[in-house]
Amino acid sequence: MKAMLIKTDGTLKYVEPRNGEHFELDELRSFVEGYIELLNLGDRFMVVNEEGKLLGKPVNDFATLEAQNAGINDIIVGDVLICKMDKIR
Repeated sequence: MKAMLIKTDGTLKYVEPRNGEHFELDELRSFVEGYIELLNLGDRFMVVNEEGKLLGKPVNDFATLEAQNAGINDIIVGDVLICKMDKIR
């Protein structure tokens, strides 16, 4: 299953790891434009910018809804990546 990159403008893009197996740290950082934080969505992870709110990143409405559906009561900002747990090492 491909990972889903959710941009703040509502654009969805399916992506795969460069090495075909799992995402490297530099790839994850490039998707969210900074340091990463992982949010557990149950069977998937949401990769967000750890400093997104401090940096004034725009609200990501679709990602916020995904997080709230998983029981996370928070506003998600910036571009995010959602992928299966085994795709991150």
